[in-house]
Amino acid sequence: MGKVIAMAGKGGVGKTTLSALIIRHLKKKGRGPILAVDADPNANLAEAIGLEVKKSVGSTREDFFESKMNLPAGMPKETYLEMRLHEALVESPGVDLLVMGRPEGPGCYCYANNILRRHMDLLAQNYPFVVMDNEAGMEHLSRRTTQGVDYLLFLSDYSLKGIRTAGKIKGLIGELKLAIKRKYLVLDRAPEELAANFYREIQKQGLELLGSIPVDNLIFEFDLEGRPLLDLPNESPAVQAVAKMMDKIINGQ
Repeated sequence: MGKVIAMAGKGGVGKTTLSALIIRHLKKKGRGPILAVDADPNANLAEAIGLEVKKSVGSTREDFFESKMNLPAGMPKETYLEMRLHEALVESPGVDLLVMGRPEGPGCYCYANNILRRHMDLLAQNYPFVVMDNEAGMEHLSRRTTQGVDYLLFLSDYSLKGIRTAGKIKGLIGELKLAIKRKYLVLDRAPEELAANFYREIQKQGLELLGSIPVDNLIFEFDLEGRPLLDLPNESPAVQAVAKMMDKIINGQ
């Protein structure tokens, strides 16, 4: 299985943007194909990387749950669901995308979810890198949807509250004993020089600072124009910052 890079943090700190920038970097460096997974019910990763999604894993699971008694003749339920799940995969040159979509409705989804997890594990084996954009907060951690992550990036804005939230997520990971190999803090829209008390809070929370993403007007322009972040130029300050961070964790530089 390839390397899994997942995002964590409170809402509005830029997890989707960071996911898209990481995908851009890996694609430009020829490290693909990349599997992008949008695990946020408020899915926005497709727009950020310029792909169109017609069906989510969540809607596929709902369809299966409602129609499992009316399957094609002679087709096992597991085979049928796996076929439908593959239809939810959006394929493109260098990057494929799975959108998880809405959470579970009423009823027992254990059977479908077990097939889903196995299908995801098998699918991920075909990619050198999996980049997962998670929902805000810590629900995805308590449900263990980030089990088996190589690099978990705590994204925070430039605030002490954000750093303390990242510290809480780190603590929850320890309580749940999740299999996460490395954990890093990433700051979004942070100044070049951090305040001394900010550094102290990072140390107090036991976080390892990977790097900072500066304010980048090009990202705002691309968002207003509806252009995918994969098309950002190399001179983008955010692109350059992410490239340095990826060199640190992937190439050990």
